[in-house]
Amino acid sequence: MLNFVMWLMVGGIIGWLASTFLRSDAEQGTLLNVVVGVVGAFLAGLVLTPLLGIGTINEGSFSLPALIVSLLGAVVLLAVVNLFRQGTVR
Repeated sequence: MLNFVMWLMVGGIIGWLASTFLRSDAEQGTLLNVVVGVVGAFLAGLVLTPLLGIGTINEGSFSLPALIVSLLGAVVLLAVVNLFRQGTVR
């Protein structure tokens, strides 16, 4: 249970950082930040983990490389969402 809570907290922080990088933080709330962080980490796990050999937060790895890969996945996810929603990445 504690791992689940940590996973949600770290996912929220990663989602918030990704939305801050892309300047879309004012458009989304805390729940969407958590969703972006967790889904972005999942997508990074599918694409980047086989290439780099680094886990993500979804795999229970809370190391610095895992956090960076998860953040990268969340940023890419937000960029794609912004591209389809507004026609620009920002």
